[in-house]
Amino acid sequence: MISFQAWPQPVVRVQSLAESGLTSIPTCYIKPHSQRPTNLNTTFVPNHVASQNDDPIDIPIIDLQDLYGEDQTLRDEVLRRVAEACKEWGFFQVVNHGVSHELMKSARELWREFFNQPLEEKEVYANDPITYEGYGSRLGVKEGAILDWSDYFFLHYMPPSLRNQAKWPSIPQSLREVINEYGEEVVKLGGSVLKMMSKNLGLKEDYLMNAFGGENEVGGCLRVCFYPKCPQPDLTFGLSSHSDPGGMTILLPDDFVSGLQVRRGNDWITVKPVPNAFVINIGDQIQVMSNAIYKSVEHRVIVNPNQDRVSLAFFYNPKSDLLIEPAKELVTNEKPALYSPMTFDEYRLYIRTKGPCGKAQIMESLTSQT
Repeated sequence: MISFQAWPQPVVRVQSLAESGLTSIPTCYIKPHSQRPTNLNTTFVPNHVASQNDDPIDIPIIDLQDLYGEDQTLRDEVLRRVAEACKEWGFFQVVNHGVSHELMKSARELWREFFNQPLEEKEVYANDPITYEGYGSRLGVKEGAILDWSDYFFLHYMPPSLRNQAKWPSIPQSLREVINEYGEEVVKLGGSVLKMMSKNLGLKEDYLMNAFGGENEVGGCLRVCFYPKCPQPDLTFGLSSHSDPGGMTILLPDDFVSGLQVRRGNDWITVKPVPNAFVINIGDQIQVMSNAIYKSVEHRVIVNPNQDRVSLAFFYNPKSDLLIEPAKELVTNEKPALYSPMTFDEYRLYIRTKGPCGKAQIMESLTSQT
């Protein structure tokens, strides 16, 4: 039985490795030949951040402004585009989403300032695999795993009973205040997106929110990822291929350096960040609830030889002890339930053990009933 009490090997901070001036990365970060970035089909322009009109091969960009207007036709068009993105891509970017652009910028800058603190200041917040909350450098607890080229800070935000500000960084001084404000705004956005998804599935507007446990019990956590520059970016990843195990992810990417790649068939598409936009993607739990009408999609993060990156991933999840299963309204004789009921706690044990590994968790830990 694998223990979640401690990491299986001494933890090395990737940022410290990058800043040491090394010219080759340690073998524990080198992916097998068949899994390296250069050996997989990739639609990618290095060190490139494009405008919306640069390359037609990109995830959908959806303007939410008309969602809050009086014109029903325009509102319906927003819903249609969200539904199409959920079915065809599993990913989309949103603009005019209601979250303050200044708050987004401040959150990203303050977290970058945290990661640029002396190592001893950050080590005060070092985490362990019991809760993952705090400053970390690996995700799975499998001994001998090939690691990713990144550090992170993970914290709980929802429900409020799990919010422990004593575990949040006190440096920079205003960071805790900004985390609170940012979390509040992103939770609101997540609630709006869940309503749109429910409507588009032909369910009651509050179906997914209630299935997640309701507004006061929904789970929410933040993982801030720091991807240091890497001397051999063709050998490793900042984050290996995976689909998100939770409900939905709301990502604030780095405005200046691309890194996120989304699987599209046999190809990998590099997402070009749009200024002041969030990237939203379907997680495994919504794939289950929608009976695979909406699908979580594999994605990964490449690293850069010249620049580091900071991104903020807010995971909007079901209450951990609720049974998650396909909505009964979406189960028919022609399309029976594809997944057995399982709590989110039971489900995420898989990824906590092995770390990111494609879509293996939804294939292996959910039993097909067809």
